[in-house]
Amino acid sequence: MRSLESLARVDEWPVPHAAAAVVRSDGTVAGTHGPTDRRFALASVTKPIAAYAVLVAYEEGAVELDEPAGPEGATVRHLLAHTSGLAFDENRVQAEPGARRIYSNAGFEALGEHLAKVTGIAFPDYLRQAVLEPLGMESTTMEGGQSPAKDGWSTVDDLIRFAAEVQAPQLLDARTVAEAMSVVHPGLKGVLPGYGSQNPNDWGLGFEIRDGKSPHWTGAASSPRAFGHFGQSGTFLWIDPDARAAAVALTDRDFGPWAIEAWPPFTDAVLKELAGAGDS
Repeated sequence: MRSLESLARVDEWPVPHAAAAVVRSDGTVAGTHGPTDRRFALASVTKPIAAYAVLVAYEEGAVELDEPAGPEGATVRHLLAHTSGLAFDENRVQAEPGARRIYSNAGFEALGEHLAKVTGIAFPDYLRQAVLEPLGMESTTMEGGQSPAKDGWSTVDDLIRFAAEVQAPQLLDARTVAEAMSVVHPGLKGVLPGYGSQNPNDWGLGFEIRDGKSPHWTGAASSPRAFGHFGQSGTFLWIDPDARAAAVALTDRDFGPWAIEAWPPFTDAVLKELAGAGDS
């Protein structure tokens, strides 16, 4: 197997440490670079992993996507799609459910509380039993306040396993994952943190959908169907169905102008190299 040369671009990033990998839709690893066993704070890359646990609970019958959860009138689906109306980082209602796309850590914390209430299992324990242990993600934990929104720690090696699962689901029915990567409440405006107002600001169930957003943290060559998440700790995970691949990059420098400048050309280089490998 020839490793992707484009992954070495992380060495040029102005960060203390960085690691990256690309995994194809068939689960094979196209390449890795850097300390893939080093643990990094995920920040909001925690969200799609937490969402996956909620979807496992849905398939197990522990929750329904349209049952009440969070603020009055909101549901599990609203919380997953950032349309519950809850504010960014406090338990305060700013809008009617379904009316606006308000990116909300508080919404994911309400989601974790709801799942714990209906299952009788603390969210970090449910996450471990439902997702982390079955996928062999032994280095992934929730720490600090154990928020489903932002307190995950993991390695590139573990996120390779998660990205492989999302592309070829074993824990979930493929139809559930397809729903998670489809737009929930189409047409809603909202602010994409770090990138300003987007119209529309499309999200699925716990995953941000690229669609036609500009500016964006993925690449100019990324498919509109690409989805994933980035974190304020300088981390990202994207999955591009058209490229039949996913990429993860973890660093230990907070998101900022450096990331806005560095990430899109990195992604474009990866996609170009993947396309070239497919032609050879």
